[in-house]
Amino acid sequence: MPETTATAPDEAGAAVTRPAHRNPQVLRWLGAYTASTLGDSVYYLALSWAAVSSGSPAQAGLVVTVSAVPRALLMLVGGVVADRLGPLRVVIVSDAVRCLSTLGLAAVLFLASPGLWVLAAVGLVFGTVDALFLPAVGALPPRIAERDQLARVQGMRGISYRMGSVLGSPLGGLAVATGGSKTAFAVAGVLFALSLPLLCALKLRPLPGGERPGEEPKKAGAPRGGTALRDLTGGLRYLRGHRVLGPLMIVILLADLGFVGPLNIGLAILSDQRGWGAAGIGWVLFGFGAGAGTASLLLTVRGRVPRAGAVMGWSMVLGAVAIGALAFVPQLYAAALVALSIGLLAGLNGVLCGSLVQTEADPAFLGRVSAVSSLGSLGIAPLSFPLTGAAIGLWGPGPVFVASASVCVVSGALALLIPALRRAELPK
Repeated sequence: MPETTATAPDEAGAAVTRPAHRNPQVLRWLGAYTASTLGDSVYYLALSWAAVSSGSPAQAGLVVTVSAVPRALLMLVGGVVADRLGPLRVVIVSDAVRCLSTLGLAAVLFLASPGLWVLAAVGLVFGTVDALFLPAVGALPPRIAERDQLARVQGMRGISYRMGSVLGSPLGGLAVATGGSKTAFAVAGVLFALSLPLLCALKLRPLPGGERPGEEPKKAGAPRGGTALRDLTGGLRYLRGHRVLGPLMIVILLADLGFVGPLNIGLAILSDQRGWGAAGIGWVLFGFGAGAGTASLLLTVRGRVPRAGAVMGWSMVLGAVAIGALAFVPQLYAAALVALSIGLLAGLNGVLCGSLVQTEADPAFLGRVSAVSSLGSLGIAPLSFPLTGAAIGLWGPGPVFVASASVCVVSGALALLIPALRRAELPK
């Protein structure tokens, strides 16, 4: 694919980096990502509503969570596919499949009333496609933006994700209220379709050294034309030998395992026990989203945070303290404020983790690196929801939130104790 440069000459003829928010390639990618995120939010709300309307609560829960299994099992394979075939090609095909499957499901629901097996089948398709899409979309930024703009791109991506989450649910709810789940599925399909022309207009920068997608960097000395298994093991060896990325993957996994359970199923149970109701959990989630969005906006405006590794570690430790405290706050307004601080700190360390992954990884390995970094939050952690719910049922929210916070403290402590990670910096 032809290279699209992200630089522009100044009056003296020197190359000047074009800011990410003025780079047409980044804006196209961001628009496509926003449309996909909105589509995801609408789809999952429509799936939940259709499952609850067609079966028992236990059956509905199974349908909603069935997509997590292929996503967890195939995430690493998705990273290999992104590096072998090229991330843009994988993202386009993934969004096309999601578009066709949701529109097809909408058509089926318009014409008949199928059983839960149809919803479960679509959920399996989505989980499989997510395993391919997520590593590929994470590998795209270094191919469309300069290295010193990648932190800003991650901030913009964070804002886009929050917008999709905040606006997607009301949009899906309006579609369900207007025409039922079939209308919501149709809306999701249209949103996925909107991302396709933007993605097709992207022109990627070539890999360093002229490697084609699927080839290892020449400096790595890896054999050409290897199998997918060899590519996977090569990617894992690359991470194991990298002084920053190796420990960073462990830090990210621990942070995700400690964070995802309490802020999902744990928060719902806590809200029910406190008597806050649906409106209460909405305010707590609003506080968290506002904090995370503010952190993303900070990175978008500044473009760089000095001493990124140390800031990341301390924000994890402080965020863990706030997570543990959330279970002991009786008032709703105080819980929303604590959630705001959690969102701010978690959003900050999340963007910094993503930025360090983007800037430290060789682009030829970035699909596999993105797959490993996403495996905790999007693959393994969702499978822990039943365990988190059962633990809260046995011991109450306090001990479980404190235990989860302790895992987050360990992740932050590792980031601060490992010299290479503590001293990691974003490019100037």
